[in-house]
Amino acid sequence: MGRRFGQHFLTRKSILDRIAAAACPEIQGDANTSVIEIGPGRGALTEALLERSARVTAIEVDPVLVHYLQQKFRDALGSGHLALVEGDVLKADLAGLSLADAQTAIAGNLPYYITTPILARVFELSGRWSRAVFLVQSEVAARLAASPGGRDYGYLSVLTQIHTRPQILFEVPRGAFRPAPKVDSAVVLLEPRDAAQAWNLPDTTAFLRFASACFQHKRKTLRNNLAPGYGKERLDALAEGRLRAEQLSVSQLIALYRELEAA
Repeated sequence: MGRRFGQHFLTRKSILDRIAAAACPEIQGDANTSVIEIGPGRGALTEALLERSARVTAIEVDPVLVHYLQQKFRDALGSGHLALVEGDVLKADLAGLSLADAQTAIAGNLPYYITTPILARVFELSGRWSRAVFLVQSEVAARLAASPGGRDYGYLSVLTQIHTRPQILFEVPRGAFRPAPKVDSAVVLLEPRDAAQAWNLPDTTAFLRFASACFQHKRKTLRNNLAPGYGKERLDALAEGRLRAEQLSVSQLIALYRELEAA
């Protein structure tokens, strides 16, 4: 079966079972539990998720793989245990795919080249899912959970931590995939939180635009990055103006945003 979308298929059953268990902690699954699987590929993780969840909705963009999955899971599709959606996850109506209750989980082996846009789409569904468990490139996992002051900390860290509590669960070696990728991977757990309530941010979107500007040129100071929007004189009066964005925690970035917007 061809690889037209750069897939690297995870084949090691012990790891597949660990991912499914992280997404669906209750082995039998509650009658209301459901999972959205992004990129099922050949259905290895799908099988493990079906064992632990009442409903699985899998989104696959490759029509060849969709046909393969239709044959492989004919019984599960017929009983309604599995729903298969052919399409691009970046365009799919995620809000309409079994995301009606707080028991919905999201899982998947995210393609390396579109990990960030997929995460951004998931974060848009605040309050509509209970947990997300993703297999991602190790470098991306480190960025999601990074603390300020390190080289991994950046805008993606802030975006993720505004919307979720990220945790790296375990590493996955290259040899667990067929074909083996050129990079190592890791499984991350994202537990959602209400950004407006958790951070007292009425307008999360506006703050994230501010944060994006802070990290626009990572090696530049906040004074240089924010001067076009707030003026150099205002930033010269702030101690933070001499710092780089990577040196400020999410809370400190929020405090700076409030101070600059208040004037």
